Amino acid sequence: MVTGIKNITTFKVAAVYVGTVVGAGFASGQEILQFFSFFGIKGLFALLVATALFVFFGMIILDLGRKLGADSHREIIQYAGGRWVGTAVDGVITFFLFGALTAMTAGAGAIFREQFGLPHIAGSLVLVAATMLTVLVGISGVISAISYVVPVLLLAVFGIAAATLAAGPIDPGAVALWAGSSRPAVPFWPLSAVVYVSYNLVLGVSVLGPLGRHVQDRHTIRKGALYGGIGLGLGALAINLSLLARVPAISGFEVPMVYIAAGISPVAQVAYSIVLLAEVYTTAVGSLYGFAERITDQGKPLFRWIVAGTGVAAFGAGQLGFSTLVRVLYPAVGYAGLLMLAGLLYGYVRERVVPRPAYKPGDKKE
Repeated sequence: MVTGIKNITTFKVAAVYVGTVVGAGFASGQEILQFFSFFGIKGLFALLVATALFVFFGMIILDLGRKLGADSHREIIQYAGGRWVGTAVDGVITFFLFGALTAMTAGAGAIFREQFGLPHIAGSLVLVAATMLTVLVGISGVISAISYVVPVLLLAVFGIAAATLAAGPIDPGAVALWAGSSRPAVPFWPLSAVVYVSYNLVLGVSVLGPLGRHVQDRHTIRKGALYGGIGLGLGALAINLSLLARVPAISGFEVPMVYIAAGISPVAQVAYSIVLLAEVYTTAVGSLYGFAERITDQGKPLFRWIVAGTGVAAFGAGQLGFSTLVRVLYPAVGYAGLLMLAGLLYGYVRERVVPRPAYKPGDKKE
């Protein structure tokens, strides 16, 4: 069993929620660009939908983690999707956790090389070492690492947005022209909002579930999900407004927010690169913890070996360009996430129509 967590406040729940959802893709601006900015003004409505969904499903996942005493995402996924669907989604999520860790390893190397002029392998090595040490501390270390980084990220995002909008307002005409020729990741803005939430919660459930287990006060869970969802929405809005203020120039950049920061000052560019690296770290921590905890309990000796072996494997794969394969798998993971959200919604409605004892993996169904 995972132990050692005390005094989990509403702020910490909200901070961990934001930290498990936002990662390198969010902080770089690429996710917001693909799922929201490419829709122009309609993307603002998509952000409202996504914010509401983050609040709703975050509350469900945290509450199920408390109710099921979840050690990993497996209990929640199988409860929501049943034995067959739950097993299939569980397999996809478990594999994607390793894929995300590998992508973050490659991402850290890229930041070291492109922003600081250091070897790619050095960035990957530093990230893997820091991630392994944090995860070996247990879920308390994961929560602390994520909750400390989140306020800094949001402060940086809001600062960049304020400076960008102060330097030049959004041109609605330019945005409309640019959006009309853009190709978003998902063709329709309502569906884009749903897919964005599902894709992010596929990773988030691996940390949010075990977190909910240690929050016995449902009021704390509800307020934490509410504040966390709103924080996600406000952070995404700030990034979206920054991107829209710099169209069409931002279209050609893999890391558009660093480009925008560079337009403010070299100091802002370096500072935001450091924040981006911190977000890569929090995503890696959540991914490695979720993967290892899915295989064995954190309290068992095997856990340390799983963490070490997974870290070494991700380090090697990150040097071979495995992140490209992960990017190809993202759409499939998004669809698996839709199945997960559908199962969570069904379970939520079912409990309010015909309440019944929580199903746990291994229980026999009638």
